[in-house]
Amino acid sequence: MSIDKAKERAKAAVTEARETLVEVSADIHSHPELALRETRAANLLSDTLEAQGFAVERGVYGIETAFRGVWGEGPVTVAYLLEYDALPGIGHACGHNLIATAGLGGAIGLKGAVSPADVRVVVLGTPAEEDIGGKQLLLDKGAFDGVDAALMVHPAPVEIADPLMFGFYSCYVTYHGREAHASVAPETALNALDGLVTAYQAVAQLRQHIRRDARLAGVILEGGEASNVIPATAKGKFEVRALHPQYLEDLKDRIEGCFRAGAEASGTKVEIEWTSFAYEPMNNNPTLVSLYKANAEALGRRFLDGVAASTGSTDMGNVSWKVPSIHPTFQVGAFALNHTAGFTEVCITDAAHDNMIQVGQALAMTGVDIALGESVADQARDEFAATSR
Repeated sequence: MSIDKAKERAKAAVTEARETLVEVSADIHSHPELALRETRAANLLSDTLEAQGFAVERGVYGIETAFRGVWGEGPVTVAYLLEYDALPGIGHACGHNLIATAGLGGAIGLKGAVSPADVRVVVLGTPAEEDIGGKQLLLDKGAFDGVDAALMVHPAPVEIADPLMFGFYSCYVTYHGREAHASVAPETALNALDGLVTAYQAVAQLRQHIRRDARLAGVILEGGEASNVIPATAKGKFEVRALHPQYLEDLKDRIEGCFRAGAEASGTKVEIEWTSFAYEPMNNNPTLVSLYKANAEALGRRFLDGVAASTGSTDMGNVSWKVPSIHPTFQVGAFALNHTAGFTEVCITDAAHDNMIQVGQALAMTGVDIALGESVADQARDEFAATSR
């Protein structure tokens, strides 16, 4: 079978599954579940995969809401990655209902286009992207061993084939002091909130002097409950982002200096608890990006070229340093910013679902290129070897 004919079959298979994909998206959107609690979404996606002829394992890699679907036994393995966790308070404000169903559509389309002897299609349900980096947990358990290409898409205000996602660390910072009555005996206190506020201001000042390809942010989580009690404990959360891994590490050291300065100035002690791993910068594979872009453009999609960076981070970056990967963004049909209530509303519209179906077709067509294209997987692997650390 020719590649062009297989792509037509892939598009048709996604179109045929449209009603199911939209229903799944709407269900996930209307029942938002936080990281590692995505039971309904994981079961719904697993049920849908089984109905489409995939062999599904649930609760894999020691994570209750992770799953793995497999179809085919060919020499090339294409993995479609699904996200489905929501954000506290604003639900699916990052459009994970669309990520899940676009990836599901891509897998269904590829299955409908080729012989099981041509490809092994793997669908990975990856929980907790918004919180603890579920994909890194899966990486640690070998979920991506033997995968030739990892594909997913992400809704966004603009369409970019190869977004540069920031590497990311976060930490909790807790200051320990000594409480006292603020009026009766303030001289006996060691003010934990003073330590945290001093550190917060130091981070704010540092922010003025970092490179443009990096970000610092923080928030005070706990600072006492009564104004007449000098707090013995104060807690904050901070994050560091950068495009380049070494600069990310450098900034991590510098922000720790801000935390220690707050403790020294206030006479308190500081406890710094970093995440156990970083969200890595995205290592977009040129071959896979080029194929996806060509397929999406053939469907009428248009990309913003020359965009330097996204301001976001993703655990897909970690995957991209393990196997050749892509993480293109797609416009949902109306302008809204991710992680806002407006984006939550946009991600359930008819336009959003039309776009989800179309990028699902582009993912399926890209899978066809990888499965049937001469040496495509080898070329992607060679590029990956040249760029990986």
